[in-house]
Amino acid sequence: MIGTTTAAQQNTGGITGWATGLMESLGAPGAGLAIALENVFPPLPSEVILPLAGFTAARGDMNLFAALLWTTAGSVVGALALYWVGALLGRERILAFASKVPLLKPADVERTESWFSRHGTKAVFFGRMIPVFRSLISVPAGVTRMPAVTFLTLTTLGSLLWNTAFVLAGYLLGENWDTVADYVSMYSKAVLAIIVVAVVGFVAVRLKRARRDPG
Repeated sequence: MIGTTTAAQQNTGGITGWATGLMESLGAPGAGLAIALENVFPPLPSEVILPLAGFTAARGDMNLFAALLWTTAGSVVGALALYWVGALLGRERILAFASKVPLLKPADVERTESWFSRHGTKAVFFGRMIPVFRSLISVPAGVTRMPAVTFLTLTTLGSLLWNTAFVLAGYLLGENWDTVADYVSMYSKAVLAIIVVAVVGFVAVRLKRARRDPG
């Protein structure tokens, strides 16, 4: 069982307490389960779970290789779940949905689909290293029916790089593992700010066009 009694246990509430509880109960598979859920529910931060797993391994309460193996497996399982959500939704449902959403048009979906057909492999690989996109990128991969082998290969490689960086950071920092989250949180906020600006800009352009051409 895990004996994490320092920084992780001092904050027994919130995400840290929840992730610590999973690792105490299940060991490395608990870290994998936490990361699988993080992929499906983006508000769960991998920048907390992964360094905590590394810190736990540094204490000798979890094997480092097992932590890397299980967290990467969790990333793949979570991504695959969203891939199949996209596949089940399918192109026709997405187009129908877009036609009913104010300011959206089926042509927007078609442009996105065209972009993904050209850049999808890079998007899936590098998207595994960008907050929010880590989860969302799996959906268009499923909608466009990217070959499952290709999707799994890219997701595994991208997730392995991301997870290894953070698990090793927690392993090397020891009791200061939580400083990783502080730095990555700035990165996550920057990504979210860019998304918000992009959405606001998109809405502003569409509203301007709608006022100019009501028909």
